Amino acid sequence: MTTSTGAPSRSRYTWGGDEFLFVEVDEAMSLSANFTVMAIAKELAAGGHEGIIDICPANASLLVRFDPHRLSHTALEGIVRDIEDGVGNQEGAEIPTRIIDVPVWYDDPFTAEVGARFREGYHQNPSGNDLDYAASVNGLADRAEFIRRHQAQPWIVSMVGFVAGLPFLYQLVEQEQQLVVPKYLSPRTDTPKLTIGHGGCFGAIYSVRGAGGYQMFGLVAPPIYDPEQRLADFADSSVLFRPGDIVCYRSVDSDEYEAIQAEVEAGTWRWRQAPVSFSVEAWQSDPAATNRALMEALDA
Repeated sequence: MTTSTGAPSRSRYTWGGDEFLFVEVDEAMSLSANFTVMAIAKELAAGGHEGIIDICPANASLLVRFDPHRLSHTALEGIVRDIEDGVGNQEGAEIPTRIIDVPVWYDDPFTAEVGARFREGYHQNPSGNDLDYAASVNGLADRAEFIRRHQAQPWIVSMVGFVAGLPFLYQLVEQEQQLVVPKYLSPRTDTPKLTIGHGGCFGAIYSVRGAGGYQMFGLVAPPIYDPEQRLADFADSSVLFRPGDIVCYRSVDSDEYEAIQAEVEAGTWRWRQAPVSFSVEAWQSDPAATNRALMEALDA
């Protein structure tokens, strides 16, 4: 399979019925693959091509819905291949994005209560809680050390989906430093809204209450999904996070959690965020310096 320029294509192109093009950049998630997906999605959206209905980027793939009566299969494939070819030739390319400060009440009583209800038959270690288990499987001293590692370095939003507004996140650390925790043996039928979850090497924030199988570490204080768009940060979209956003977790106690809840109720809460640029090549060259610059942007 080749691009329109004759160069070997790195991705696999397949069709879903008459209306969907699926582009698999890689079989496994990596920062490079995710960066390529986001770059293709951005360029495709900016192109304003008639007949494209929706563009859905994922961890290492892209789904495009189109109207075959307005845009032929051949034309769409050519457009996407040309974009992929251009993205692949952009050495050192950066994506404009933002870093967002996310206040978390770790080890809260709400996720603890739900976790206690789903131990026997659901969890690998019925005698402890999710944070204790996560610390143990990562060889850390205790839950406090796990929490410290969890918020020590930023995370990137690799995709948004599954339910409305739910982000999947990947911590920006080298592979040997990844926090890896298996999912529950059997999914729960309940997960509190705004739970910080973790499965494998991926984090997630449950935007709404519902079933789930990720380990639960705490609660995000303000909403990340506002279908009524009451808060100012949701004026343009009911969903807060976008692929490519950088997240910086910050611990809060019960008092600060309640104070944030009061601001949300009053309609005055604003997310603390700052514009940044992110380059996979720069991060791979010096992860520590890149992460430090990203986190310092919140205080600039």
